[in-house]
Amino acid sequence: MSFPEGKKAVRQRLILAELGLSPAVRTSDLARRLGVSAETVRRDIEELTQRGLVSRTYGGAAGRQLGLQPEFQDRNTLAVEEREAIARAAAKLVQPGDVIMIDSGSTTARFAHVLAEMAKKITVITNCFAVANALVQQGSARVLFCPGDFSAHERGVYGSETCSFLQRFNADIAFIGASGLTFEGPNDVETQACWVKRTMIDRAERSVLLLDGAKFNRRHLELVCPMERLSDIVTDRAPDSVLAEKIAADNVSLHLARQSGHVRVDA
Repeated sequence: MSFPEGKKAVRQRLILAELGLSPAVRTSDLARRLGVSAETVRRDIEELTQRGLVSRTYGGAAGRQLGLQPEFQDRNTLAVEEREAIARAAAKLVQPGDVIMIDSGSTTARFAHVLAEMAKKITVITNCFAVANALVQQGSARVLFCPGDFSAHERGVYGSETCSFLQRFNADIAFIGASGLTFEGPNDVETQACWVKRTMIDRAERSVLLLDGAKFNRRHLELVCPMERLSDIVTDRAPDSVLAEKIAADNVSLHLARQSGHVRVDA
């Protein structure tokens, strides 16, 4: 989707990005976060509704279609504190000498920045430009970048060449993100991203999902893998009882991140 340049375009992209993380948003909350009047937000919502991108509701807006996802740069401005805590908790799972695979996403990109700060001697295989860029700037990590077709929307490379390249390697841990998590397992909007995630999971001894709690019980276009294929989930808050029971039943270790560290809750 495209918008004309200007402040309105930025506001509308951020409204869509918010709806990518929450089923509905309130006009008053959006006005406060965007630093504009409620009337301005109502006009934006009305325009987005006319374009068929959101549904106007009493006091706000609802969305979105199963097959839409905010662009990488817009996702990167949301849930910043949560992603930081998740990244720091996940980095503690990595040991010097590990070979890890990291897929493309805003949370995995933040994870890479934290790894770069720690300067661990590791090998990283990734399809994400932001991940590679963060790690090549410190000398202790060896970075292998996948070939493939570049996606401007996702800031990464995808396709058959990407998956074939990944199949050449073995990894200690695969770190992946997802658009949502239900009792079935992680799901995603992008089919091409799902194939990369699956390949990384297949090639790794351990598969770790990095996901903020706003994505719990969110259904999207395609199932990445059954819950049981994951070894760990790192998130910022506990899921509801139904989802938590499924995670435990499939012997997936749940790591609850906090700003000051993280608490591990093993299955």
